[in-house]
Formats: sequence, structure tokens, C-alpha cells
Amino acid sequence: MRGAEVKRLAAESRHDADSNWKRWGTYVSERQWGTVREDYSQDGEPWQHFSHDDAIWRAYRWGEDGILGWTDRQCRLCFALAMWNGKDPIIKERLFGLSGPEGNHGEDVKECYYYLDATPTHSYAKGLYKYPQNEFPYRRLVDENRNRSRQQQEFELIDTGIFDKNEYFDVFVEYCKAAPEDILIRITVANRSPKAATLHLLPTFWFRNTWTHKTTYEEEIPRPSLSQVDYESVLADHATLGQYRIYAGSGPRGARPRWIFTENDTNSGRMSSPKVKRPYCKDAFHLYLTEGLKRAINQQPSGTKAAALHVLNVPGNGSVEVCFRMCPEDHRPRQPFDEGFETAFEQRLAEADAFYDFKFGAGLTPDERRVMRQASAGLFWTKQFYFYSIDDWLKRGPQRPPFNKQANLPRNGDWPHLFNRDIISMPDKWEYPWYAAWDSAFHMIPFSHLDIDFAKDQLIMFLREWYMHPNGQIPAYEWNFSDVNPPVHAWACWRTYQRTGPPGQRDRVFLSRVFQKLLLNFTWWVNRKDVRGQHIFTGGFLGLDNIGVFDRSKPLPTGGHLEQADGTAWMAYFCSSMLSIAFELADGNPAYADTAYKFFNHYIAISEAMNSLDGTGLWDETDGFYYDHLHVGGQNIPLRIRSIVGLIPLLTVDVIYERVVNQLPEFKRRVNWLKKNRKDLGSFMTFLDKSEDEGAGNGMWLLAIPTRQRLERILRYMLDENEFFSPYGIRSLSKYHEEHPFKFHLNGQDMTVRYVPGESDSVMFGGNSNWRGPIWFPLNYLILEALDRYHEFYGDTFKIECPTGSGKMMNLGQVGDELRKRLVRLFLADDEGHRPSYARGERFQNDPAWNDLVLFYEYFHGDTGRGLGANHQTGWTALVAPILEHIARRRTGGKDSRGM
Repeated sequence: MRGAEVKRLAAESRHDADSNWKRWGTYVSERQWGTVREDYSQDGEPWQHFSHDDAIWRAYRWGEDGILGWTDRQCRLCFALAMWNGKDPIIKERLFGLSGPEGNHGEDVKECYYYLDATPTHSYAKGLYKYPQNEFPYRRLVDENRNRSRQQQEFELIDTGIFDKNEYFDVFVEYCKAAPEDILIRITVANRSPKAATLHLLPTFWFRNTWTHKTTYEEEIPRPSLSQVDYESVLADHATLGQYRIYAGSGPRGARPRWIFTENDTNSGRMSSPKVKRPYCKDAFHLYLTEGLKRAINQQPSGTKAAALHVLNVPGNGSVEVCFRMCPEDHRPRQPFDEGFETAFEQRLAEADAFYDFKFGAGLTPDERRVMRQASAGLFWTKQFYFYSIDDWLKRGPQRPPFNKQANLPRNGDWPHLFNRDIISMPDKWEYPWYAAWDSAFHMIPFSHLDIDFAKDQLIMFLREWYMHPNGQIPAYEWNFSDVNPPVHAWACWRTYQRTGPPGQRDRVFLSRVFQKLLLNFTWWVNRKDVRGQHIFTGGFLGLDNIGVFDRSKPLPTGGHLEQADGTAWMAYFCSSMLSIAFELADGNPAYADTAYKFFNHYIAISEAMNSLDGTGLWDETDGFYYDHLHVGGQNIPLRIRSIVGLIPLLTVDVIYERVVNQLPEFKRRVNWLKKNRKDLGSFMTFLDKSEDEGAGNGMWLLAIPTRQRLERILRYMLDENEFFSPYGIRSLSKYHEEHPFKFHLNGQDMTVRYVPGESDSVMFGGNSNWRGPIWFPLNYLILEALDRYHEFYGDTFKIECPTGSGKMMNLGQVGDELRKRLVRLFLADDEGHRPSYARGERFQNDPAWNDLVLFYEYFHGDTGRGLGANHQTGWTALVAPILEHIARRRTGGKDSRGM
């Protein structure tokens, strides 16, 4: 049992003929409406073109959505929860939230749901949805948030008081696989009120609509069907998926559900008038239950959408259970709900426990294990089917107004080659149900600890010719694929490669594949983003949204261009990662030595440009910090904002091992020439400082943008609790700017950057993210890695006061451990049961139905640790899992769970 999930992963990796464990999983998006893919408006405003209310009756073209859903890897046959409390104006088929224009801080899901458990092969998964028994406060949530300013917190579902009397249902859904395609579903409805309550439960199966708006790929696929076979089962028939039998188990006291049917087609009558309600359409179940229109559902027991309607009377403080089973028609069980059904759940849960014990081992407290387990579960739950063919999207729908006026192209019109139809790790399946390139790179770090093959496949996928632009750019995100994310893909590839096995047994084929494509991406950066050809880079917004004075994705209102400390440092970081990969590939293939030297030389050129003291560099000797510079009218104007932009140069540290260089004589000769003839390099950067270990040839060389002295000066800022060092991690903007805001005078106005620890008060990027103070996990993680590398080189010869002003001296390894402790503290319950990331009253502290539930937010309040932004952005915040793994290793003697 201990290795059952590991064996399944191994069989998937080998592509064994009898193993297809990942064909089915929790791949259904939680929001398809309001996405660019579904936008065929004339003004290019997807939120208005396809709203939440529209989603009730309009069929999607490019995907599906549902509550805690399940589907195959091509999203052909879907399943999700649906329910009605008898009071809501609509049945609950999908999660509700505010569109970008509606929210006072951008889009925001207004539901309470949680990912509780999951395994990499989706052999077991469990989720929870909390459904109020009283009318869901749709209008109040919209009105209250609309009336709130950007200076106020968002108004959440729990703030409405709808849960205060415990008048709600906890609806748990569990999936397990008796075999790769034998899917068992168990739904448990728990009534948290002491009074009995009725719930109409409609677990729904449906086919994605591929027959109305055919794409090139789906042109010849006929309409599939769901048809009732007998009182307990339905046959699902699809041309490419095959035939599946779906069984519905009996409810309480043996009550049989009623199967109801309709078509997953748009109710076209509603386009002309909301009063026109045609039968057999997507909204039929809603009309049947909430309006009593019996003719709305198909009178014949067939269609492309079917639900097993249970009317459940759930006793007070009690629970009821309903079950389903789906399996290939030619492998039907004799008794689908015999004792083997429950045994399968018990076995898969035990295997999940064993898998996580194996991966993370001992050394964690029960609460730390809970956080680690739910973070990992969130990663697997947020894998989503993502389908977007730009060519089809443009040709088969009305053209949009020009998005890029210079190119006179509609949105993403310069990406006609892009064809995405894959299972992809999403930042969040509701607020960000589309990939973002740098988010995905960070996701692969925790994924590489759990499912190394998925991590490798995802990294390769973004470099394939139907993703990567022919010019070498990696697509950024759905709203604008041409925007620029930080170039962290090479780093993610290198870190993932290091997880493929012990030295000498790693997957060099994977590394070779990605390296060739990364060379194209690097060339794109050099050719497109080095405006003056002097190794100082612009980049654009680089994922940091409103970090500075200007919207860095747009032309500057001053004219000229912005020379970015982060953009330039990111390119040095790119060089460092490529150098590491080239060194690895040069072992046994000296041809890579030339490439290694290219990146080594490029790194030095960037460092020299960044550190120049002649007024053209980005280092400020007076302040001891790196700043963006506005280059306009022949002037270089430093923008003296102490932000995480100026900390990113710390990330570029690289330890080069002498034993590796000794194997590359040509590389070594060139390096020695540089050391002899460029003695000035060490005056402004750390250039091959050497630390000898015992034994000849075991030394280390250090390469870093800042000198040791500059590193110390920057760290004093970073570790100052009145600047960057929060009780919960590194802030994105120094707290210094709370009392001393940065002001830039332009056209008679002062443009201000002030420390804002919580929700954004800026309109940049829709006001839905804030880099002006809060704590962001991805950059904190990279800072941890940098501290570890510095410590590997310096050991106890480098100590610094931590926190600044405390009088306590630490080496950089200890500083890293202190930062890890602060980051993990966000999620852990203190002695009073309070988790800093939750700040919504006592319910999360004292109510056993709530206090073990953990959310992994997009970012966190810089002073209190309160979770902010997308509350299910588990992807990069799941980096807490490898941080916990590191903590566990330290506690158990420095070995990981495999004894390595």
C-alpha cells in the first residue's frame, strides 16, 4: 500500500498499455464565463459579454465550469455538483463571484469551498462546498462591494452573516478510482443546523458542447448522448470517448433519485427576451425546479445533460450520503454499490496517506501536515482542461476592435499559431482560469516534489511550437499573450531536472529538450527588451502589476523608456540558470562549453551594466539600493522606491564548482583570461570569489550581481522590520514608504507610491492586485533559495544582524530558516487557534466545521498576514509545501523522505 500511488505514477511515466490513471480527474474549470475565450463582443469586454447570469442559459464554446467537478482530459463528459435550497432564485450549478468591473478590488469569487485532499493520479480526491440554507445573498454581495472604495476590504460571503446561525449544508464530494476508468463518487451532505432542512441535490453529468460551434479539431464529431437504461443507470455514448455506464445509488431509506434530462444547448429564446424559455436547453433544470416548468426538461429520458434529482430531508446536525459510479460499458460491475464500493474508498484514502508519508516523512506537527496536505491537494484540484485555438477563435467569430493599435490586430491576433488543448496547472480555477507563464513555472516546484513527470511535461509544453511564438516568446496570459512575465522558465526547468533523480541518474533528455527552446527564448529577450543594446532591460510589467509609478506595460507618459532593476536582474537570473544547465550538459559533451561561456560572459555584461557608477547603472551608492531608472531626453533619472524590484538582484547568485570547471579546459582558459585582464570586475560585483574546501579541486567560486559589501547593505534593508521584514515574510514594498511616500511630479500632478499593506488602492491592472506592500510567496521563495546559495559559499564567515537592530547575528542559512518560519506562520494555528491568513472572526478559530480548513491566497497583508487576492491561488502559494519539507528535513537530521 505504501507504494501504490508511486507505482501508478511510474506506470503512467512508462505509458503502460493497461495504465491510464490520469485520463480522468478534477479537470473542470470553476469559471468559464467572462473569459477571453468566450468573448465575441464588439468592445472586447469579456466580463460584460458573457456574465454569470448568462452562464445559466448559454452554452460555452471552449470549456465548461462546475462546482468541484470531474472530467476526462479532453473535457468531453463532465460531472459536477448542483443543488437548490428551495429559496434561491437560481439553482447552484456554478460558483458565484464579482466580475472585474464589479469588485472594489477586481474580480473576486464569493463562495466558501475547499480542496481537502487529492493524489497525483486523481485516484482519490475530496472537496467541500458550504451551501447556505437561506437565500444566497447575490444582490447584497454585488451592491456592497460596488459601494466600497479601494481603501476598504472586500465584502465576502462570510461577512453577510449567512453562516452565523449554522443554517447551512456542508456538501462533501469524494472521488476514487477502483480502476483507471472505474470512477466512484460519494457525496455527503451534512446539516450544520440543529433543525432539519431540505436540499434538492442534482449531481449532474453532461457533455461539453462540441456540436454547435465546431472547431477544426472537432469538425466531424457527432452529437453525443446520455440515455436512461433503467431506473438506476444511464448510458453515456461519445464517438471518441466511448460508452460509459453511469449508476446512481439510492438515497436515504432506499429512496431512488429521478433522472431528468435536457440538452447542453443555448436557450436562444433568452437572447431576445428573458421571458422566452424554450425547452430542452442548458437552463432546463433551473426552470424545472425554481419556476415549476415541467415542460422545460426533456420528456424523453435522453439528452446531452442529465441529473439524478434527490430531494433530501437532512436531519438537524445529521448527514446523508448519495453515491454514483461510472465505468466503461464493457466493464460493468455486477453490483455497483456492494461492499467493494466502500472498501475502494478506504483503500485509496490509506494509499493517499501512505503517499504523503513517503513524500514528506516525519518531522512535521499535525497542523503542519494538514497545511502541507491541503496545499498539495490544491495543486491537483487546480489542474484544468484548457482549450483555446486562436485561429479558430478569430476566424469563426466576429473580429474585435484593434487591441494593438500599432499592429491593427484584434486581441492576441499576433498569436495565430497558438493551439492549446491540454490539462494545465492554473493559478486559480475561478479568478484566474487561464495560465500565466511565470505562475506555472513556480507551480512546477511543488509539483516536482509530488509528480515529477507532470512537472516536466508542463515545462516542455510551454516550449512547444503550438505554444511558443516563432520569435521565441513564451505566451504570457490569456488577456494579452504578448505581455511579458519574468523569465523564470529556465530556473523551473533546472530545479525540476534536479528532482529527477540523484546526480548521475537524472533525466538529461528532458534537460536537452528544454535547453534548445530556452535558447530561442533568451534570444527573444535580448533582441526585444534591451532597448539601447547596453544590457539594461525594460521588460514591461514583469508580473509586478502596480509596483511602480507607471503602468509598465504601456508607453510612458513622459516618453522615453524605463530601465528596470528587476528586468535586468531577471535576465542575469536567466543567464545563471542557463549557465547551470550548460554546465550539466557539458558533462560528457564538451560542445556545450562554448554555450556555457556565452551565458557566463552575458551574465558579466549585465552585471557590469547594472552596477556601473558612471550614471548609467541602476545601483545607488548613496542609498545602497538598486532602483529603476527613467531614461528620457538623454537623462537617467533614478526612481527611488525601495521595493522588491531592488531585491531581485540578490537572486542572481550562482555557486560554480571548481571540479565542474576543471572538466572544461577551454571554459577554464577563458575564465582565467578574464580574471587576469578584467581585475576591475571585482570592484562592482562578486566575480569568482573563491572558497576552498578540503581536497584539491573541491573549491567553489561565487558569481553575484552585488559585491559582498553591497549585499550587506541591501540585507540591512531587507531584514529591517520597519522596512521589508514582516512577521510573515518579505514585503513587496518597504514600510518606510508609509510615512515617506515616493512622489514623481508630472504634468502638474504628483504621482505617488505609498506603502499599502493590504488591498490595492491603485487602478492599475483593474486594481485587482497589489505589489505596494503585501507579501508574495514566489519572490519570497526565490529569496530563500538565494540565501541558501550565499550560505553554501560563505558559511559562518558571513553573519548579519537579523532582524536589523536586534543585536542578534545570524549566518545566511539561519536567516533563511527565520524567513521560512515567518512564511509558514501565515497558515499555522497559534495557541488560540488563530491562523494569520484568516481574519474573518472567531468562526475560523473555534468552529470545528471551519478551523481546520486552510486557504492558499494570492498574497498576504504585509502587517497582519491576512490572506488577500485570489483565495484559491494554490499554485505558487503551494510553495509552502517544499518549505515545510525543508523544515522537516532539518528536524530529522538533514535527510529528505527518501533518505537522500
